[in-house]
Amino acid sequence: MSVLTNRHFLFSLILFVFLSGCTSTQPVPYTGVASSSQMKPDTQDDSGHIAYSYNVPIDWNKYSRTIMDPVVIYQGTDAQFDDVSPGQKQQLANYMQQQFGKTVGERFPLTNKITPGTLRIRLTLTGAETTTPVIGGLSRFDLVGGPYNIVQSIRGKQGSFTGSVSYAVEIYDATTNQLLKAYISKQYPNSLNIGVNWGALSAAETGLDKGAEQLQEQLK
Repeated sequence: MSVLTNRHFLFSLILFVFLSGCTSTQPVPYTGVASSSQMKPDTQDDSGHIAYSYNVPIDWNKYSRTIMDPVVIYQGTDAQFDDVSPGQKQQLANYMQQQFGKTVGERFPLTNKITPGTLRIRLTLTGAETTTPVIGGLSRFDLVGGPYNIVQSIRGKQGSFTGSVSYAVEIYDATTNQLLKAYISKQYPNSLNIGVNWGALSAAETGLDKGAEQLQEQLK
């Protein structure tokens, strides 16, 4: 057996052992989120991304504008930032503010004034995982990681060594401060998306892109 084959076999063996015991971190209720006590485990979300939610019957057509509060970086002891530096947290918070504001603004133009028919949306960044450099990309091709990620892709689950992001969304009536909707979500790219596996935050940012689209759907 050649040296190259031996090294590939060793890498595959290590990856297999890692994946066999690896379980992706799941969001928790995050007790420091204001609406946490009102949210319950979500059993209706077909996407599998929303872990907890709170809903009341609401006609979103009653609203025409949105106030988007600055994204809060969660400081609770139950936060789930795995090896994410303060600078990386701020980078993700800034990206979240930009992407969610842009997407929501397509449905409800953003405003700073509290008037009838205005929503207030509060976003809390509660956790993130960075992509493991190099290995995240290589595991898409490896004889062990490849099949694993194909299965994860079919299941709509997170791929190996791939970053993710968790956050809370709270939507209020701006004039009455009534909570209309809240949920906790975890987002990540498709497990076969190779392009997002080379930058430490690229997968988490892709997750935020998906999260912004998910919020837009929630407001229909």
